[in-house]
Amino acid sequence: MSLVFSAIVPHQLILILQIGKEHISRLELTQKAFEKLAVELQNSNVDTIIIISPHGMIQNNVFTINLNPIFKANFKEFGDFSTKLSFKGNIGLTHKIRERLETKAKLQMVSLENIDYGASVPLYCLTQKLPNLKIIPIYYSGLDLKSHFEFGQQLKHQVLSSKDNIAVIASGDLSHRLNKNAPGGYSAKAKKFDSRVIELLQKNKISDLISIDENLIKEAGECGLKSIAILMGIMDGIKYKPQLLAYEFPFGVGYLTLNLKL
Repeated sequence: MSLVFSAIVPHQLILILQIGKEHISRLELTQKAFEKLAVELQNSNVDTIIIISPHGMIQNNVFTINLNPIFKANFKEFGDFSTKLSFKGNIGLTHKIRERLETKAKLQMVSLENIDYGASVPLYCLTQKLPNLKIIPIYYSGLDLKSHFEFGQQLKHQVLSSKDNIAVIASGDLSHRLNKNAPGGYSAKAKKFDSRVIELLQKNKISDLISIDENLIKEAGECGLKSIAILMGIMDGIKYKPQLLAYEFPFGVGYLTLNLKL
């Protein structure tokens, strides 16, 4: 099997050293969780990371895959002019995914060199000791959770048939409304949403996960559930053990780090 690593991670910009500075300590649990994942990723002999982000080119009715020979990332818009990342794209595997899925899923290809912070923050935290890594950025759509799960199931066939060692990472934050200082304002239902998502992931009740009440999702103001749904479609039928590495919300946003240990 060519799938060697899978995880759910947040993308808080404070994790970038030049941005977070002394405030990184407020995300100590998440930072330590990323350090554990980074070691495991290094030991997996990974060749390519499929990174699922909620902050790239999001289209209402189609999923998006970014195909480019080189990807670059920086954090200039957030005041960090020194941190820069560069990755190779996996052209061959991306073309194979397109060929397999173009008649089975609503899919579009784009070619953008610069990747968004939803992808670049996890890559910064996890890949600094993996200089030859290739990546495939994928962005979810405006379709429902079931469609995202089914899209992941379609992706799985190409992942498992690849000769590369592949890691799949779902980037996304949970509720943005966990306290009065949260960016979306406070909601009493926000904690209920996060607790429910974590519980269902730990118990591997994925059919319940993709059937969560839409009103509760909207009330939570999350940005990670569709990324997670795609990942869980890829993991469907694969044996893994959910390991909760961190969950915290010092800024009113739920940051979940979960290793789906193969």
